[in-house]
Amino acid sequence: MSEQDTEQEQAELRLQLAKLELEHQDYATAIDAMVTAGKDALCIQRFKKKKLALKDEIAKLHAQIIPDIIA
Repeated sequence: MSEQDTEQEQAELRLQLAKLELEHQDYATAIDAMVTAGKDALCIQRFKKKKLALKDEIAKLHAQIIPDIIA
């Protein structure tokens, strides 16, 4: 694999990461609004579950972009 391919993959991962982080923030905002408005607890719980899944996906992408270096 060439260095250019690696850079392209890193750029794609960073773009995907940015999209997921934005979506995660959107869910946080929506959850806050739902709680404030007194919406259905089941609906809020579903949003929280999706937000947590996004957080896990974000962590995986972070690990791919910045791998752990064992010294």
